[in-house]
Amino acid sequence: MLFKHNLYEEDIHSTANNTGINWNCFLNKNILITGATGLIGTFLIDLLMYRNNIYNNNITIYAVSRSKEKIVSRFGEYINSPFFVFIHNDIQHPCNSPDAPIDYIIHGASNTHPLAYSGDPINTIMLSVSGTRNILDYASSHNVMRTLFLSTVEIYGENRGDVDTFTEDYCGYIDCNTLRAGYPEGKRTAEALCQAYIKEKNIDTVIARCCRVYGPTMGTDDSKAIAQFIRNTVNNEKIVLKSKGGQLYSYCYVADICSALLILLLNGNSGEAYNIAESSSNFTLFQIAGILSQYAGSEVTAEIPTTQETIGYSKATKALLDNSKMKSLGWEPHYCLTKGLRRTVEILRASQ
Repeated sequence: MLFKHNLYEEDIHSTANNTGINWNCFLNKNILITGATGLIGTFLIDLLMYRNNIYNNNITIYAVSRSKEKIVSRFGEYINSPFFVFIHNDIQHPCNSPDAPIDYIIHGASNTHPLAYSGDPINTIMLSVSGTRNILDYASSHNVMRTLFLSTVEIYGENRGDVDTFTEDYCGYIDCNTLRAGYPEGKRTAEALCQAYIKEKNIDTVIARCCRVYGPTMGTDDSKAIAQFIRNTVNNEKIVLKSKGGQLYSYCYVADICSALLILLLNGNSGEAYNIAESSSNFTLFQIAGILSQYAGSEVTAEIPTTQETIGYSKATKALLDNSKMKSLGWEPHYCLTKGLRRTVEILRASQ
């Protein structure tokens, strides 16, 4: 487990005992996870390995990553387990075939933060497009039961002012002639690929549209605003706003995201997309900075962003998700933003 901290262990234990997840469906199954060392992938793997250790679920995890170093750093205690298999692979190339049939794929590999979008724009697009094609080709040729594709709130673009929250049938506005469009347009294309493979290859695929996710498993290079605010707080620094902070977004703690993904993997309808967000966690960046400032007794200050940072920032000013379709599957989130932020800060402070 990445963190030997009581709060992180509580998060894992609570999610592992979530009665909304039919854990019997995962008994003796093989699950391939791309983006294994990411914010979501890390928590998922700790969660599934916990089920193995405590409940003998015999879930074999095939963790796909480009970096052996990150795998060892995050999952060192699992390396010798027969239920953890590292696959060294860049998903822009065809996936190395595991030594056993795969039952489920959770495809989460992606560039997921502003500096990656602006500094690595070609790969940002191609990880979504060619990477997803390679995963879907694998699913088709190896008779995978179901593939879960992790998409994003950003596919909705900017709210046109005609709705308060985005439902799954909403189509917003994205200016495709910008560098920043590579991330949402890549994800849109990947969603379209899922539909094409369902039709032409008869595979089973479901789509998760995740809101902005945070938690202790975020990478140290994560340049999203909330991640920067959290690091500022952990390091007892001033919280630095690089805009007026009026952007209004939906957020969700990583433990809640992961419970939703597992419920969706089992219960979602093939070909459909589902929004995942915690409905009480709709806040502006300024409000989030204020919550952390009040909690830590620190100061909020302003700073002009660099050109590269500006290019990578989302252009959306309001992006709130309607999660009623996801909740209809029996999912209930447990962490409000204030609770999730405090847990994240405490876990990361203790790990320094």
